[in-house]
Amino acid sequence: MSAAHPFIGEASRLYVAANVASLDWMLARPALGPGFLNTKQNSITLADYGPDDGLRGPAYTYGWIQGRGLEALATHAGLLASSHPELVDRIDAAGRRLYALLRDLWERDGHGYFCYDAGMQPVIAGPDGSTSPQAPAGETRTYSDIFILKGLIAAAARYDRQSLDGHLARLPALVHAIEGGRFQMNERRRLGPEALAAQEDDFGPRMILLGAAGMLQRIGRPEAAGFADRFLAHVLDRHLDRASGLLRNVPGADACNIGHGIELVGFALDYLPADADKVLVQQLERVLLASFTAGFSGPGIRLGVSVATGAPQSPYCPWWSLPETIRAAALCHERTGNPQILEVWRRAHEAFFDNFWRSEAALAYQTLTDEGPVDFVPATPDLDPGYHTGLSLLAAIQAAGRMGVARSTRSNTGA
Repeated sequence: MSAAHPFIGEASRLYVAANVASLDWMLARPALGPGFLNTKQNSITLADYGPDDGLRGPAYTYGWIQGRGLEALATHAGLLASSHPELVDRIDAAGRRLYALLRDLWERDGHGYFCYDAGMQPVIAGPDGSTSPQAPAGETRTYSDIFILKGLIAAAARYDRQSLDGHLARLPALVHAIEGGRFQMNERRRLGPEALAAQEDDFGPRMILLGAAGMLQRIGRPEAAGFADRFLAHVLDRHLDRASGLLRNVPGADACNIGHGIELVGFALDYLPADADKVLVQQLERVLLASFTAGFSGPGIRLGVSVATGAPQSPYCPWWSLPETIRAAALCHERTGNPQILEVWRRAHEAFFDNFWRSEAALAYQTLTDEGPVDFVPATPDLDPGYHTGLSLLAAIQAAGRMGVARSTRSNTGA
């Protein structure tokens, strides 16, 4: 509904180039073991992590990263097929291998796990660098379950359509775990009742699984996303601070994870229909504006702020919240044409490419502070495998196309 702005065309072309370069970087690296993605590189020094780097090294495989990477590969392949066929051949070769590996791990364990050791056994990756065997997840579900299952679904839609229904049949267990108090957020603890009893009612699990809704529509299975409206309503009803427009991590608490709030807006606008309730869209727009205004400081977006005062609660600005802002702002501007949202998009774009993006290496610094790059790991030491950055920029590219900006990618078969 927004008239295309010259900035949007320029940004869209840059996003295509950045994604292609990043995929080329990742696919040129030697695989881990039998075919796992290898993004084990220090974003500051550009040195590869080795055996002496402990949990950062090649002996440890992160389920989070591999599941995210599989979804990114399948999605990029579907959208780059006409413009970059040789790259897509490489993407698909890696995607098919990774799909088979993650499918077999899930069949073996009935779950995905955060960290696997050299023997591909699930371990607890302690903050001090120690490891110990992880407990079988049983009825507990985790973020790793979400990321790996999302990857399996996206990849099956492209590579293994006959198995798609089987993967989709596992989604309800994730939904029931989130709504039934059996979803454990901290995977660096032993899985089970003790950790579940200690955790707070954070909206993170609903937000992350909400990210599957748009993908399910794109692969032609919107009926599997029946949880999405319910999850979105739950978060807005229980976590939204009406005065500030910010999402509290936990109802009644003061902390606000700015990036998570923005990510929720992007995921919601990605799946909501074009004729979605205007009041809901306005509410999401307000969350985006309030979150960006409160969190954007120095080189990027702070990890968290106080809802009561707006004061930053961390010196760290991770890379991922900026491309997530680009996604959310592009999708919001497409619907509303609000110039304030276009300005959010522009500022997030400039901060990401001026401060975080390393064009010579086709990757982003993981974390910055006001003093510059710091060796702080937001979630896993492995670098982004085309998920936060690539999929967010892809969404903006597609939004630009719908707004009438010529682009060099178009939708094709698959995810």
